[in-house]
Amino acid sequence: MDRKELVKRTKSFALRTMKLIDALPNTASGRAIANQLVRCATSVGANYRAAGRARSRAEFTAKLGIVVEEADESIYWLELIIEGQLLPKRRVQPLLDEAEELTAIFAASRKTSRRSKQIEDRRS
Repeated sequence: MDRKELVKRTKSFALRTMKLIDALPNTASGRAIANQLVRCATSVGANYRAAGRARSRAEFTAKLGIVVEEADESIYWLELIIEGQLLPKRRVQPLLDEAEELTAIFAASRKTSRRSKQIEDRRS
């Protein structure tokens, strides 16, 4: 998967999450989770785009770390929606699956980037 596809995929994740958030109940817990989830789910794509503009490999790796954290946090809030029975599992599960896949993709990318930096540093 190339960068352009990941930019599109992370934006799609944010848009799909926003639709799910609009379906949450207008309760104290629904609003609290909605506020948290919208921040982290939209941050995944925003920070991945920022990583693409990084000025160094170290900055790129750091931005990917933020992407991983935000995607993982999205997993947490989506799990709470399911386990708290705020929405039916069948409605949330596809987004949860996507959040888990994105987390795995970006965690692997970050690991590769860190390893490449270490190899570069040893050669210097």
